[in-house]
Amino acid sequence: MDFSNIHIKDELKNKVSHLGDRLSRARYFRGHGVHSPFVYAIVREVFMRSTLMEGEHRLYEELLRSGVHQKRAIQLQNLALHNGYTTFDIDDCNAEMCVLTRRLSTAETLEKVNLARNEKKTLVIMDPAQDNEREQMCRQIVCEHTCTTVDNRGYLLIFNNHLPKQHFKI
Repeated sequence: MDFSNIHIKDELKNKVSHLGDRLSRARYFRGHGVHSPFVYAIVREVFMRSTLMEGEHRLYEELLRSGVHQKRAIQLQNLALHNGYTTFDIDDCNAEMCVLTRRLSTAETLEKVNLARNEKKTLVIMDPAQDNEREQMCRQIVCEHTCTTVDNRGYLLIFNNHLPKQHFKI
């Protein structure tokens, strides 16, 4: 039997490299282990919901036009409705909830992060682990941030409100 075409070693190495990330997120699965009522409500009522909540869906439509996956667009629209945000902005910070896509450079993204922090706005950074540079940038943002952040692989939520410094990997 010839196993030369099977890359078992490579597959195993790939699985093991992702194991740490999966284990670090396991305790937050379905909201268990989240000791923040605010974040717990987001996990249960936003991340675990697969349909749009009642209300206006302009953000959902704009996100789809921007190339955001439907599941993520539903979650972000539901987040806006859940938190009572009435205004949103994509790739800028002129609203209560600002969504930064991967089209922005690292420098532009960091500039928007500082602006959102100063103006107490909620920020969403799409695709935080898209590549090494973006992942390092998001880690730096989380380390320097003074409030609650939530990373659910598809986007990084940065809340600039009264919540204590906490970071959740969902």
